[in-house]
Amino acid sequence: MKNCRALPLFTVLVFAVLVFDSIQAVAGGVKVIANPSVQVDSMTVAELRSVFLEEQRSVRGFHVEPVLVASGDAHESFLRQFIGKTDDALRTYYRTIVFTGTGFMPKVLASDGDVLRHVANTRGAIGYVSPNFAVEGVKVLMILDPGVRAERQLVTRVEPVYPETLQRLRIGGIVRLQLTVSPKGSVEGVAVLGGNPILAEAAEKAVKSWAYAPASSETIVQVTIPFEAPR
Repeated sequence: MKNCRALPLFTVLVFAVLVFDSIQAVAGGVKVIANPSVQVDSMTVAELRSVFLEEQRSVRGFHVEPVLVASGDAHESFLRQFIGKTDDALRTYYRTIVFTGTGFMPKVLASDGDVLRHVANTRGAIGYVSPNFAVEGVKVLMILDPGVRAERQLVTRVEPVYPETLQRLRIGGIVRLQLTVSPKGSVEGVAVLGGNPILAEAAEKAVKSWAYAPASSETIVQVTIPFEAPR
């Protein structure tokens, strides 16, 4: 049975580890993905923008190559949130750097599926897909705004139920989730960023019952939930 309890404000020890407040949206946004050869788990907004504007060809020593979606909601959200240019302005920018020999035109693909396949199979590739698009063979990057810290405090936690089959097989692991927390403190949306799919399902079910302290606006919070396999 799940254990639901209120946490004292001075001893809020949770499975979730709050990191910098991410501006990667869960609803109406994007999921930024990278080839496993890009051995970083997160990028700042400034780093991501520089990669897609071809101002830098590596991130912390790892080669990167941007790939875009031709059109659609994810594309528009990505440009609005991270690049700060319209589609027309970005295409003009690329034509300029190609003409001057200072850059090249990134690969532009037709759909989320095309982007996923390209990123999974291309060393250094970084792209984006719709927030609820299932991904496999790539890593999902946390996109962080280092100037803003998450200040939502977890008040009530529901423990995840460790699936019996995985317990019996001694299969554990860490699940990474991104939560959309309403101003009232309820969890309104959950996106899985990584982890065993069965454990992720259990973790997702639990966090939907979590409650955070009220705030003036909606907050995006990223959390990690460990499942420790029996010894």
